[in-house]
Amino acid sequence: MFKALLVEKNDEGKTSASVQDISEDQLPEGNVTVAVEYSTVNYKDGLCIGPGGGLVRTYPHVPGIDFAGTVETSEDDRYKPGDKVVLTGWRVGENRWGGYAEKARVSADMLVPLPEGLTTRQAMAVGTAGLTAMLAVMALEDQGLKDGPLLVTGAAGGVGSVATAILANLGHEVAAVTGRPEQEDYLKSLGATQIVAREELTEETRKPLEAELWGGCVDAVAGAMLGRVLKQMKYGASVAAIGLAGGAAIEGALITPFILRGVNLLGIDSVMQPYQNRVRAWGRIAKDLPMDKLEAMVQTATLSDLPGLGKDILKGQVKGRVVVDVIA
Repeated sequence: MFKALLVEKNDEGKTSASVQDISEDQLPEGNVTVAVEYSTVNYKDGLCIGPGGGLVRTYPHVPGIDFAGTVETSEDDRYKPGDKVVLTGWRVGENRWGGYAEKARVSADMLVPLPEGLTTRQAMAVGTAGLTAMLAVMALEDQGLKDGPLLVTGAAGGVGSVATAILANLGHEVAAVTGRPEQEDYLKSLGATQIVAREELTEETRKPLEAELWGGCVDAVAGAMLGRVLKQMKYGASVAAIGLAGGAAIEGALITPFILRGVNLLGIDSVMQPYQNRVRAWGRIAKDLPMDKLEAMVQTATLSDLPGLGKDILKGQVKGRVVVDVIA
């Protein structure tokens, strides 16, 4: 038997989450069994701990969209007992059991070897949010960054925090957008040189274009903010879109920035990323994310803390990264 956060649904359709003992034969099918050491808390996890948000297909369910740990058994030659591995994406923790348990069973195709120089705890301090941030940075670099400040929206959140730290460490001037003025010191400690109040970018305007301000952007918000940001991008600059906390639509947006300034909107998906791109991103994380800055973002939680944290992250009340010590 081992411990897991189990989400159950009653006959009235109401869900509840609690830490329970489950047996290994309850785990889903897969050819690798991992002793999970750490996981994280992401927005999707908040949905899956709660009512599901349409992500969970069957109950009871074990959430946790990412994890890091040690291989216990493997039927695949790529992994052997004792190997350290990381999993993000592939809808693990959504339509199949995830990392909020002391053991997980998955397909070897979903795993990535732990990068050299990273511990399992550091890997989950990065987690899905950090991987997404690195994929966004890589996409902006591949497209070509322009001179001037780089904008990060939702900068105090998990993705935004890591993106800010990476871009600043690479020598870029970073403008961090936040709706929480009390986070200014935190964002500056990550390397942000400019703090932009959220209110400055959420008011819709009728102007087709505005002054060219930003040489690139990692956007975690979408909605009206993305509509404004697109109008403020420098000629040929790109926006890497990684979230929709402000809504799925790009409110107030026109085609004008794309055809008059050659602005690029780059969609970033971390769930179905090919293996080689995952390995490339994790390698960059090990090299380009300052670990002292990473530690400043982290708070530690246990399985029993997760029901409350799931509610908090849906309300936007979680700062930086939450590492779940699964075996604590």
